[in-house]
Amino acid sequence: MRRATFKGGVRPYNGKDITKDQAIQVIMPTGDLVYPLSQHIGAPSTPVVAVGDQVLVGQVIAEASSAVSANICCSVSGKVKAIEKRLTNNGNMIESIVVENDGEYKTIDGLGEKRDYTKLSKEEIRTIVKEAGIVGLGGAGFPTSLKITPADDNSIEYVIVNGAECEPYLTTDYRLMLEETEKLIGGLKIVLSLFPNAKGIIAIEDNKAEAIEVLKKATESEANIEVKVLKSKYPQGGERTLIYATTGRKINSTMLPADVGCIVNNVFTLVSIYDAVCESTPLIRRVITVTGDCVANPGNFSVRTGMNCDEIIEAAGGFTEQPEKIISGGPMMGVSLVSTNVPVTKISSALVAFKKDIVAEVETSNCIHCAKCVSACPSGLVPAMLNQAVKRNDMERFEALNGLECTECGSCSYVCPAKIQLTQAFKGAKKRVMDAKKKEK
Repeated sequence: MRRATFKGGVRPYNGKDITKDQAIQVIMPTGDLVYPLSQHIGAPSTPVVAVGDQVLVGQVIAEASSAVSANICCSVSGKVKAIEKRLTNNGNMIESIVVENDGEYKTIDGLGEKRDYTKLSKEEIRTIVKEAGIVGLGGAGFPTSLKITPADDNSIEYVIVNGAECEPYLTTDYRLMLEETEKLIGGLKIVLSLFPNAKGIIAIEDNKAEAIEVLKKATESEANIEVKVLKSKYPQGGERTLIYATTGRKINSTMLPADVGCIVNNVFTLVSIYDAVCESTPLIRRVITVTGDCVANPGNFSVRTGMNCDEIIEAAGGFTEQPEKIISGGPMMGVSLVSTNVPVTKISSALVAFKKDIVAEVETSNCIHCAKCVSACPSGLVPAMLNQAVKRNDMERFEALNGLECTECGSCSYVCPAKIQLTQAFKGAKKRVMDAKKKEK
């Protein structure tokens, strides 16, 4: 059977065998919890607690400060110890709320109470999702309440579940599809209830045979939900490539999925929607993969947001030797950590530790005009030409060559025989172009 896919992309070693059969383990924090106010796209949240305040599990400790922002809820009970800048996984010092964990996990009233979503209005469902602080948990961090509130509910034809998990080494979505199947399908049905003309598509790469089987069986009686099998290829799980692979529709950087009748949600986002709507529990946990060739006991862990990454590494048995590189996220789109003394945020997905930093050891040479980067680019760009524009500091040329359409997936850098760091160059160029546009406005 022909698998749905897109043009371009690469096939890196996926590293998933290390943890794909490791069931999710729940670990609880013992130290202070740190909640950065910027852990989503948009404006930082605004604290609604002060130093010395007692807080509870599920309590809103910072509120959305603008239309594009998100609430932050406390994942433990204890006392607000400080509101100060703390190091985060992107290397920046971010204003954060620090909570001293009392270890008692006392909750707000009503946390965990069951609700029937069929008895709630659309407005009530969207309000619950907003108050729960749910954002896109695939890494983008876009506030979910906005994503599920398009201009016209009737225009949405597809609600797509991103179960591709194409990023190498990550297996959290795979484990969630196996272990929290009912919540995933429940979350999808909640979102489908908002859109009268929509059908659900659960999109999974063909290297996840067990998840495909489980979800097909679980949706046998759901006439409005289809499990679609995709070809295993990176970046199959990118929003644009996923929409094209599942529906044949195309979007660009100026468009939203809703513009072509689609809503795309990550697996854990939908599980979190179910938790919020049906179990009165806001976003206070993350499931992350801890893996790599120098992790003693690689696995998948359910942790509280704000928990220190050092505690999670310790739960995985620590390192067999000091790693040269530790990545937050996957090796294709993740960021290298300068320290593991950083908190888990809403968009944390993995900690990947390697004995050797093979990227640092690579020597870059001149472009040989082989066009491998062109074949790999899922956006149909010519990375070699874009790189020349960046080197000349010609941002007009960069933009004319559609440089803003780069999704920063890293495919071009991965295949480049000259080992030119193309993606990094394009990230910087895009930022400069967008900053210039903001100044013009």
